[in-house]
Amino acid sequence: MSQFKKLKRGPQGNWWLWALLISAATFFILMKLTDYSSGVRSLKYSEFLYYVEQDKVASVKVDQQNVSGALRDGTFFETTVPATFQDWDMLRQHQVLVSIAYPIGFFWYIVLLLLLVGLPLVIWLLLRQSRGGGYMSGGSSVFSMGKSKARMYLPSQIKTRFDSVAGAAEAKEDLADVVDFLKNPEKYHRLGAKLPRGVLLVGAPGNGKTLLARAVAGEANCRFFSISGSDFIEVFVGVGAARVRDLFEQARRNAPSIIFIDEIDAVGRQRGGGLGGGNDEREQTLNQLLTEMDGFADFDKSVVVLAATNRPDVLDKALLRPGRFDRQVIVPYPDVTSRQQILEVHARGVKIDTSVDLHKIARGTPGFTGADLENLINEAAIDASKKDNDRVTIVEFEEARDRMLLGKRSSTIVLSEHERNLTAFHEAGHAIVTLMLPEATDPLHKVTIIPRGPALGVTHSLPERDKYSRSEEEMRAEIMVCLGGRIAEMVVLGAASTGAYSDFKRASEIARNMVCYYGMSPVLGTIVYDPSERAFPYSSETARTIDNEVQRIMSECNQRATEIIVANRDKIDMLAHALLERETLTASEVYQLLGIQPREQHLLS
Repeated sequence: MSQFKKLKRGPQGNWWLWALLISAATFFILMKLTDYSSGVRSLKYSEFLYYVEQDKVASVKVDQQNVSGALRDGTFFETTVPATFQDWDMLRQHQVLVSIAYPIGFFWYIVLLLLLVGLPLVIWLLLRQSRGGGYMSGGSSVFSMGKSKARMYLPSQIKTRFDSVAGAAEAKEDLADVVDFLKNPEKYHRLGAKLPRGVLLVGAPGNGKTLLARAVAGEANCRFFSISGSDFIEVFVGVGAARVRDLFEQARRNAPSIIFIDEIDAVGRQRGGGLGGGNDEREQTLNQLLTEMDGFADFDKSVVVLAATNRPDVLDKALLRPGRFDRQVIVPYPDVTSRQQILEVHARGVKIDTSVDLHKIARGTPGFTGADLENLINEAAIDASKKDNDRVTIVEFEEARDRMLLGKRSSTIVLSEHERNLTAFHEAGHAIVTLMLPEATDPLHKVTIIPRGPALGVTHSLPERDKYSRSEEEMRAEIMVCLGGRIAEMVVLGAASTGAYSDFKRASEIARNMVCYYGMSPVLGTIVYDPSERAFPYSSETARTIDNEVQRIMSECNQRATEIIVANRDKIDMLAHALLERETLTASEVYQLLGIQPREQHLLS
């Protein structure tokens, strides 16, 4: 019974009260008008003149030919005078108060008519929207401002299952416990286990957090409420908290159910940073969310809150404690096996040539999210469609990947012969250092002097496998590859260009990370020196030592890379001249040109 009363509270439950009040007010006004009109006496013109002569008229109001007024005994009257009425002196002689009504034009009559007709219509529309403006109809009237904006999906509407989500094996394993609890709560209650109240999905954008949440609802065969964290926040204080209450009431009425809050960091950030002592609208909304999540046990309903964020570090600690969000499920970047599975899912509706090996494409796309892989297939399909091809070939996939990694091929930048020559030797320097350090660098994939994005040329390497850690040797090798372009320019042409800026920036970043974060400096040892960490700042002397160590690493790598370039000067010339002639060379072409044995693990052509 108490739950039924809750359904009737609020503007949507009291629409009939508003209608009753408006009807009563309208009835009262009509009664007053009726009483006034019933006490007005209609006089003939001759009677009006007689009453004036007998000093019985107290006042009149003239509205063109219509005259209304009051007799001295308090009786109201009305009459019509001729258009040639000239008896103004008589009215003045008998001390009649005369007032002239301002003539209302035809336009104002239309306005009054529209107000009389339109005002009831507007009231009716507001009442109608108040009755139907709930979360299912998407109403946004002022009466439904405190209602939740969440969309509810019935079990029959959710077709997503765990099989629909490629990869993310560990995340699906963690979420399978939630599904089992929603489907078989008695299995856990018999031993005293409690339902997890909240599960926080943490991962970079595009890795499938929302898809996993829908899969949980699909597997559990229960209602699914989806809302974004920003949908709670409004200009008016208290609206967000009201929406939180309404959302959880709906979820409890439809239990078992799942509430999914996407981008929860919009409402769940650390408290204490707002104006007015921190008691702003966002903090009130967060407080209500904390209260609702704590109150699940009182209702004994199977309601689980799933939330997604890529910024768990900014969330309030009260939100992350056990009893609210009991679990944090990491949704990582897909590994090579997961990337192949994702590619296979998105390739189902695309006509792909049989020669395309999705496993090789998966190996060549480390760091791609699920959304990136979907976009890769779509870009390749668009490129093949523009060429009027019957199938999507490996050429379109290579072009789509290069466009996503390196930028779009520029057709407007026209290099002079001097710039082409400089770019060719620069990229040859990168490539030769890569080839001469096979154990520490990723395999060479492609060298080109065709401008892409902001770069005038690119030397592109692809990893053989997913890497989760790097050695000092590998980091030094990457620095040497970055410096190889400028060294080749100086050794061959004896001049430096501005094209090495991005190389220097990347090399400096690696060297500084080695010193400050990875303990690869014998002078500073295994201590982390984070310049952004205000709690433990280091001294200016330590900062000077860090700079000296970074300079030492850069100098050692520069010396070693210079030795490689000088020792392989003939290969630099051969590769640069081939690039000037053909502009783009694949790894296999470079191996054949230079007479170098290809890496056994390098399978991409």
